[in-house]
Amino acid sequence: MLLSDPTPLITVPVIPVVTIERAADAIPLARALLAGGLNVIEITLRTPAALDAARAIIADVPDIIVGIGTVIRPLDVTHAVDAGADFLVSPGTPASLVQALADAPVPALPGCATVSEAMTLAAFGFPVLKFFPAESLGGVRWLKAVVEPLPEIRFCPTGGVNGDNAASYLALGNVLAVGGSWVAPAEAIAAGDFAGITARARIAAALRT
Repeated sequence: MLLSDPTPLITVPVIPVVTIERAADAIPLARALLAGGLNVIEITLRTPAALDAARAIIADVPDIIVGIGTVIRPLDVTHAVDAGADFLVSPGTPASLVQALADAPVPALPGCATVSEAMTLAAFGFPVLKFFPAESLGGVRWLKAVVEPLPEIRFCPTGGVNGDNAASYLALGNVLAVGGSWVAPAEAIAAGDFAGITARARIAAALRT
């Protein structure tokens, strides 16, 4: 297995992409997702609480595989790895970030938006890429179009993917999983609606059986 290959870690059809405002919400959120059958999470680096939330889950809910996303610069890679991330996710992958992700001691899902970007990242040894923002870039039609010219690359489409269209993405052979915020939206986390999160996680976990 390539060090940069996250495939063994991503065993669920949907990766909840979460924005956590309070680190205290991290553990109940992780337990709610596990109860619904999802054991992978992407915590975005969009709030000051993100890294503390990741550390809390890693320490107290070991059955959850923790990805840290919105990695946009090499220093983010360092912070995420130091926090104990199991894998890294970037929305896009400028030249300044490619080598840092390639050198990281954990797998990465680098973001791409074009065929050229996908080819460049594949040449660096990344077999699975985040396709973002998926819906606004052609979504399912784009992914179908690149199957033949890019047969070795698999994608995790994110951005506009939701409970209504996720199954269409997951039906494609070059889609490993999808990412989305609909399972655990920020407002549900802030409100402590963990039962609702579990219910949505259960539906999401059954999308590919």
